[in-house]
Amino acid sequence: MIGEHKLPTTPQGIDEVFGRIPRSRIALETGTHSPWVSRQLGRLGHEVIVAHARNVRLIGDSSRKDDRFDSWTLARLARIDPGLLGPVQHRSAQAQIHLTVMRARVGLVRARTALVNTARGLTKSYGERLPKCGTQKMNREMAQGLSQELREALDPLLGEIESLNERIAEYDRRIEQIAKEVYPQVALLKQVKGVGTLIALAYVLTLDDPHRFRRSRDAGCFVGLRPGRRDSGMSQPQLHITKEGDVYLRTLLVQGAHYILGPFGEDSDLRRWGLKLAERGGKNAKKRAVVAVARKLAVLLHKLWVSGEVYEPLRNNHKVVAAVA
Repeated sequence: MIGEHKLPTTPQGIDEVFGRIPRSRIALETGTHSPWVSRQLGRLGHEVIVAHARNVRLIGDSSRKDDRFDSWTLARLARIDPGLLGPVQHRSAQAQIHLTVMRARVGLVRARTALVNTARGLTKSYGERLPKCGTQKMNREMAQGLSQELREALDPLLGEIESLNERIAEYDRRIEQIAKEVYPQVALLKQVKGVGTLIALAYVLTLDDPHRFRRSRDAGCFVGLRPGRRDSGMSQPQLHITKEGDVYLRTLLVQGAHYILGPFGEDSDLRRWGLKLAERGGKNAKKRAVVAVARKLAVLLHKLWVSGEVYEPLRNNHKVVAAVA
C-alpha cells in the first residue's frame, strides 16, 4: 500500500490529495458525485475507471461493507483487471447540465400530476366533480361549476397548478431552444413520427457519444430494453427486460413506441412489425410488442444519428417491391 487518505468530497479536497501524486489508475463507484469527480480526476491527468455499482458483487453483496473495505476491493480489482468493474462512461459536463434542465421539467410535471390528482380526489369526496381535461389545462376556471365553499378551499391548490403550468411551458421553450441551437442532430431523430424534441434530445444527451457503441443494436441494450439471460445447461428461461441504464430515456422510448403502435402512428416498417408481434395473441402480447418496438426504436435512432440518412418509413417494403419488379 502506498498511502491511505480521508478527504472531503469537494473540488478543493480532490485537488489537494490527487493533485500531488503522479499519474495513477483510480477506481470509483457510480453515484451522485461520480460524474464531476471523474471529470476532475481526469483533468488532473489520472486514468479514471468508474465502476458500475450493480456489477461489482464483491462490494454490493458483501457481508462486510464499509467505505474503507470497499475502496480496498475496488483498488484490487482495478489492479487485476479493470473489466471486472463493469466500467461506465459518464456524459460530458455540457450534456449533464442540459439533461438537468429536462429532469427539472420532469420534477415539475410529476408535482403537477400529484396536485391535479389531489384536487380531483378532494372534489369526489365532497360528492362533486371537476371537468375532464388534460393536466396542462387545469386552472381555476375549472372550479366554476363547484359549490362556493369547495371553490374557496381549492382555489390556492388550483393556483399552484396554474403556476406549475407556466413554469413547465418555460422549460418547454428552453428545451426547444437548446435542441435547435446546440444539437442539430435532434432534427435527424425527429424524422421518425412519434419522436418529438423531448425524446430526441434526451436520447442525444444520454448517449452523448454515438461512437461509444460498436453496433447500433447495442443502443437497445444500453437503455435496458433487452431480455435478461440466465441460461444453465439446457435451460433457457424467458426473462423480463433488464431495466438497466437511464430510466427516463427508457420511459420516453416506451412512450414513443405506444404512439407508433397507436391509432395515430404513421404506417412504417416498425409499426407493421410491432402490430404483427402484438397479433400473436396472449394476455401480454401488446405489452411485449411495445417493449420490442421501443428497443428497435433505440436502434433506429442510433443508426440515423451515426449515418445521417434520410428516414424512409417503408424502406423494407420498397426493397421487396423493387425485388419483385
